[in-house]
Amino acid sequence: MTTAEAKALIRPMLSDKRYHHSLCVAKEAVRLAMRFGADAEKAEFAGILHDITKEIPPEKQLQMMESFAIILTETERRSRKVWHAILGAAYLEKKCGVTDPEILSAVRWHTTGKAGMTLLEQIVFTADFISEDREYKGVEKLRHLAESDLQAAMLEGTSFTIADLASHTVLIHPDTVSLYNWLLLQRENLK
Repeated sequence: MTTAEAKALIRPMLSDKRYHHSLCVAKEAVRLAMRFGADAEKAEFAGILHDITKEIPPEKQLQMMESFAIILTETERRSRKVWHAILGAAYLEKKCGVTDPEILSAVRWHTTGKAGMTLLEQIVFTADFISEDREYKGVEKLRHLAESDLQAAMLEGTSFTIADLASHTVLIHPDTVSLYNWLLLQRENLK
């Protein structure tokens, strides 16, 4: 699949705003991959494709996950914002012919994260947080951290996410908590 084919694949599925976001994430993922020594081509593809199922209506997302034999945990079932990542990886593999496990995994984990993320997974996760189209309080700090320390940016972003979710009294995915703990332990092991 070429970059043009990946863009053509997502274009009819996304609004102008979401399509622009996907291109911004791809651009940032390439930049981070070059900075930290990951495969820039895979980073670009994962960035373009990461939100492919984001704007499918929730009922349809559930039907599609069922058709792919995806079984959601109770937390996942109640957390619609993570569905597109779970569904996106399966959709790309089963309907679009994407076979690269690294790209599929980067799409799968770009929302919740998880302990022990690969470098490519970390790059796409971070690129989604800091892409040039993002405008929220604290994004500049994350961008600055990501210049020299990818995991420091991830820890700051994950801390922000957990605090934000807790402040709204919504479920926090266990994989996000595991990511936070793993990142903290990585920092401590460097001391």
